[in-house]
Order: sequence, then structure tokens, then C-alpha cells
Amino acid sequence: MKKIILLVFVLIFQTVVAQKVTIQHLRCEYKSNPVGIDDRNPRLSWLINASERGALQTAYQIQVANSLTELNSGKNLLWDSGETQSGQSTQITYTGKPLISRQHCFWRVKVKTNKGNSVWSEPAFWEMGLLAVADWSAQWIESEMPEDISKPQPAQLFRKEFRSPEKIVSAKVYITSHGLYEAFLNGKRVGDELFTPGWTSYNKRLQYQAYDVTNLIQNGQNAVGVMLGEGWFRGELGWGGNRNIYGNKLALLFRLEIRYASGKTEIIRSDNTWKSSTGAILTSEIYDGEVYDARLEKQGWHLPNYSDQNWSSVKTTNISKEKLVAVAGVPVRRIEEIQAKKILITSEGDTVIDFGQNMVGWVKFKVQGNAGTKITLLHTEILDKKGNFYTENLRNAAAKIEYTLKGIGEETYEPHFTFMGFRYVAVKNYPGKLDLSKFTGVVIHSDMEKTGEFECSNPLLNQLQHNIQWGQKSNFLDVPTDCPQRDERLGWTGDAEVFAPTAAFNYNVAPFFSKWMKDVAAEQAKDGKIPFVIPDVLNQSAGAEACGWADAVTIIPYAMYLHFGDKKILEVQYPSMKAWVDFMKREAGIKFIRNTGFHFGDWLYFNSSDPGAEAAYSDKDFLATAFFAHSTDILRKTAKVLGKTEEEKIYGELHQNIKKAFQQEFIT
Repeated sequence: MKKIILLVFVLIFQTVVAQKVTIQHLRCEYKSNPVGIDDRNPRLSWLINASERGALQTAYQIQVANSLTELNSGKNLLWDSGETQSGQSTQITYTGKPLISRQHCFWRVKVKTNKGNSVWSEPAFWEMGLLAVADWSAQWIESEMPEDISKPQPAQLFRKEFRSPEKIVSAKVYITSHGLYEAFLNGKRVGDELFTPGWTSYNKRLQYQAYDVTNLIQNGQNAVGVMLGEGWFRGELGWGGNRNIYGNKLALLFRLEIRYASGKTEIIRSDNTWKSSTGAILTSEIYDGEVYDARLEKQGWHLPNYSDQNWSSVKTTNISKEKLVAVAGVPVRRIEEIQAKKILITSEGDTVIDFGQNMVGWVKFKVQGNAGTKITLLHTEILDKKGNFYTENLRNAAAKIEYTLKGIGEETYEPHFTFMGFRYVAVKNYPGKLDLSKFTGVVIHSDMEKTGEFECSNPLLNQLQHNIQWGQKSNFLDVPTDCPQRDERLGWTGDAEVFAPTAAFNYNVAPFFSKWMKDVAAEQAKDGKIPFVIPDVLNQSAGAEACGWADAVTIIPYAMYLHFGDKKILEVQYPSMKAWVDFMKREAGIKFIRNTGFHFGDWLYFNSSDPGAEAAYSDKDFLATAFFAHSTDILRKTAKVLGKTEEEKIYGELHQNIKKAFQQEFIT
């Protein structure tokens, strides 16, 4: 008996020792089990969890396989790194067998540390996207409904039914659009991402999303429904009231691949057999909000066996698929909900709900009343000195919700293709007594992983950190914006450049900025200039040499490298970084002083009472030359990281020449 007890103790002790070091948080391209990536050599990372402090990795081994069976057996692998002597646990590049479209890859890792060795981690996976245009085997489709594109138009509904006669093993959707989309299968939302396909330089790069929808497909009759809103593609953007910047027609590209237990594969694709219509969303604009008439809802439009005989036909259109790219950043999601805090009655008679926190998103509310009753919600960040509703800072952005009741029981509403920056909401024509429990603030932003926090004994500093974090969340909505509330909300390069290092302390922003920097490069002029905003909806080529703004092209990639060890962003952006520095070199000439072109200067410096660029305190030539030196030095250091020895020397010499010229011009 004693021997048995001793044996059990030894086995338990060995298990505890073996589990002293474990592997967790496996990531591929910063994501957990991503579906639909187009990098043929993705990067892998993990975290080590040790029971003792001070554990340092000394070696790792990664295995990748086509199936869990092959992975667990360690046979027929796509890649086996072998035991690699290294402390690196991030940015490990897959260098195995070539990968193909839609390939599903399982992987695991084990490590050695100075505190013991781990066993194999739990397996993770990634799945490749559509790596060639021919893989889509679908056509772009547009509605044939008449439209007046000079003003906001209703959201469009697209639908298609199909049968699945066999047992389903897996089902994947690949989808993108001109405009924003929400997709449904058998009435259930596909994914939880918002504002898809995201905002990129649509005429150069258009993202698509991939979703595993195996659990949404059923044997028998099925229905696909997709709703399209105008979004950034053809809605109003900028302060000039411009519409249809990227095009004047909404369009859909859709591919559903179903694999059956029999081995058969079926493709449901967008083509001219789909139908289209409109519904309850009369308008939905980024700046102006949404107009929704619940009486016009088409109940069950995204369910099987719905009668669409009165719907319009669609037409296929020859839109290029060459610019399609898999999602590189992080999706926008609904992150949290904030309950309304109190009701205010202003001296002007407005009924205002205070949510107690400035946020970006929208209000979800419940209401019961007669059909045809129209409720209006207005949004703002602040009240004026007298406590009244204040919207002048919104300029021409209406930031308004209009909801018309259908009059059937309690109705719940939240908008689809718009967002507001707000703390206060004025409610007009709400039937009955206003009940705070019926109003909830929905906070949305890019779903970044939190990496840092700060707290101390000083409440003012803690509040400052709180404000910084909320400011970041509110302005990181697929692109880094200057503001989330007025008729702007654009990706100003200068704002992003200044804040990027701070952003990296708070959240993992490497994938967020990697995605955006690709658009910076895409929008860069042939001579190396960088537009003020990215994507470049202002189309202001004059002044695209502004110091501090255009220097985002060098500063942000290097900041991501410093904070996350991400060499890939340097590799991808290096030609763009080099083009900008070379432009400045040509502009400065043999004197190495930047004293030409447009510059905002020391924009809005603290002691100025004038908001104009002309009130900038610092000399613009001084600033422009300083940034010239800074970007050149960043390029030198980047060349060193990438092993470009000759270019490291060239830009090192250029940096020294700029320094000497700067000292002679502005100091001596």
C-alpha cells in the first residue's frame, strides 16, 4: 500500500514539474486562429506562463500540419522548426512548405527555459484566404433599382436562397463590398465585426473578410442576406459636402464554400440570380446619422422561403478584383455598453440624457407607442456654459437619429452604418415617460488588445490616463482619426504620428497601424509626397510636403518596431519611407535646409489665440529641417535593422550633413 501511495505521489509530482512552464496566447499575425490571411509566410508568437518568476526562454520548437492527426503524430508536417536556440517568442516567420488558397494549418509550440521545459502547447490554427483572383469564382453585383446619387439613399438589401442536401462538414464565407455591409445566413448575423469591409484607399486597396459559418448553414433550404450602406465609399466625407468619392454605385462580392461529408464542394456565389430591394433604413450616413422607419421593415427577408417576387433584379459588373486584399488590421466591434446616468431638463426646455462618459458609438433604446410616431435623438459631447445642448463644434454634422415606430409592442433599435461622438443625447418626441433603463450607450472602436496601464496616488494623473485611453478608443475606428464627432473624422497623418508611441503603450496597435500604413504608401505621390489625410479623400496634392504630417511615413513604422519588435512593417514600408526622405533631399538641395513648400508649422501651440497655421510660434524652416533630420536618421536606423549596409551609410552621411546645416542656420 505504501508503495502505491509513493508511486501516485511521484506521478503527481512529475506532472506538477512538467506543467511548471506552459505555453498560452498563441497568435498568428497578432490574431487568435485567424481565418482568411494572405501572407504566405505568416508570423507566429506565444506567451510563456511559469510558476516561478524570472523564467527566460532558451529554445523553441514549432510544428505545423494540415490536420490535427498529423500534428499530434508529428508526421507529414508542413514545417518543423526543430529545436531552435533562441529567446524569441514573437515575430517567428513560418518558413515551411508553400501555402495555397484556403489551406487550413494547425500549429503548436514547445519551449525550453531556465526554469524548466514545457510540453507541447494546445494546438492553434490559421487559414489562408483567397490568394488569387481566380479563386473568387464570383461576380460583382449591383442593384438595378433607380437612385438619386446626389443625396443620401436607402440601404440596399440583397438576397439569395439555396439548398444544402447533404451533411455539412465546413462552410466559409468570403465577402466584400463597395459601401459597408452586414451579412446574414438564415437570419443570423455573420460575424460580429462592424463597418466592414473597413476603410482603405478603395481605388487602390479593398479588404475582404472571411468567416467560418459552418454553424449557420442547415440541411435543406438556406438564405443569404446582405445589407449595404453608403459608408465611406459614397457617403458624404470631408467638410466640403463631397459625396460619391470612390464611386456612385454600391456593389457586393460574395463567395460561400460548403464542404460536405461526401467530399463534395459547393460554391454559392454572387451573380445575376440574386434579388435586391430596400427596407427600413432610409438613410445612414457617417456624419449625419440614420433615418429608420420601422414600418418599412421586410420581416424575414434574410430567412428561407421568403417571397421576393416583387424585388428588383441585380446586374453583374466588371469591377476589378486585382485590388482585393485580406484584412490586415483589427476589426471594429461593439466593446462595451454604458447605461444612461441621469436626465437633464435644460433652461431651453430640451430633455437630455447624460451617459456620464464621452464615447464613440451610438444609443440603443427601447420604446413603445403608436405607429408613425417619430423619435429624434441628437448627440453632443458638451453642454454650454448655461447647461444647454451645444452642437456648434459639430459644424455640419447632424449626428442625428430619426426612428419611426411600427407600433407593435416594445421596439428595440440601434443604428447600422453610422457612429457618433457623444456624452449627451437630446431626446425629442419620446412617447410616454422617459425611462433611463431603456437607453444604453454602445461603445465601438477597433478591437485592440490592451497592453499597458498606469495608476498612481494622484487622482488628476489617473484621470489624465483615463482620458488618454478614451481618446484613443474614440479615435481608433479602423483609421486613426483626428476627431470622432464633427464633419471630419479623417486619418490625419500629423495626429497619428504624434500619438503613435503613446498608443503603443496602451494597446497593441501594431496590426492597426500596419494596415493604415499600407494605405499611406498607396496614397503616396510618385515624387514621394504624402497627403494630409489617409485615405486621401481631400485630394489636396498641394501642401503634401508638410513637415510633421508627411513624416508619419517614417515615424510610425519605426515606433511600431521599437514597441513590438515588428521588422515586417519596416520591410513593407521601407520603399515609402525612402521615397519621402529622397523627396526632402531633392527639395532641400545642397544647403540641406527645407525652406520651401507648405507647412502647418507648430499648429495650435499653447500660447496662441489664433487657430490658424500662420499663428504658429516656431519658424517653419526650423521645424521642416528638424523633421528632415529626424526622418533621415530613422531611415538610417531602419536600413541598419534590415541589413541594408550601403543605404545605412548613405543616409547616415545625409543625416550628418543636415545636422551641420541646421546648427549653422539656426544655432550659431
